Amino acid sequence: MSHAASASLRIEEQIVALIPALRAFAHRFVGSNNDVDDLVQEAVSRALSHLDHFRPGTSMKSWLFTIIRNTYCTGYRRHVRESCGRLDDAASYDLPMSATQDWAMRAIDVDTALAQLSAGERKALLLVAAGASYEDAALSCHCKIGTIKSRVSRARLHLAEILGESDLCHGISMS
Repeated sequence: MSHAASASLRIEEQIVALIPALRAFAHRFVGSNNDVDDLVQEAVSRALSHLDHFRPGTSMKSWLFTIIRNTYCTGYRRHVRESCGRLDDAASYDLPMSATQDWAMRAIDVDTALAQLSAGERKALLLVAAGASYEDAALSCHCKIGTIKSRVSRARLHLAEILGESDLCHGISMS
């Protein structure tokens, strides 16, 4: 075996020995194990086909990590640049989109309605709506859990009335 062939074999063995580190590094870029395997395979393939670019005396690990990063970046740019299908395909889908100004106007209506509630009802409703338990809301408002439940129930009814959502009031009784 010639000196060049044995040197190439040693480099290939170094590459194989670094595969676990390459896989760990590739996880930083992609999440699934299949994508990690694909990225490492592509990078190793590129490294093996460009062994003449490796400079002896430099870090093999750094060289391979750079190849992985560049391979990922190239694939990412390609993915962003390429479209998923033809333009005519997109035109055939009827994708309804609601107008954002409707939501903004509804938010203003809800804010106005909230301002019309009593301070106790508003605080209880906002605490529970934000995810607080009835117990935590009761502690925060310095009252009993039953009181919080009543305030929240009344606040919901009042909001529905103010917003003209009387159909939401059916089935809810005020205590």
